[in-house]
Amino acid sequence: MLQLRPGCECCDKDLPPDSADARICSFECTFCVDCATNKLAGRCPNCGGELVARPRRPAEKLARSPASTERVFKPAGCGG
Repeated sequence: MLQLRPGCECCDKDLPPDSADARICSFECTFCVDCATNKLAGRCPNCGGELVARPRRPAEKLARSPASTERVFKPAGCGG
């Protein structure tokens, strides 16, 4: 099950579980659409994988399967 991490690894922008602005790689590294597009050119800085839109979990499923609260913030790895 996807973790649905709560923030962008580059800029620390909040990305709630229902956000259409979240992008992830196959390892679930998480970025906002702005960083994914403008800073990272659609590639994960951690693994080199493609960044794609993160699926949104239906609200009624979040109670039983909540989103992660683990924030990962690595601005140094996000280029300029």
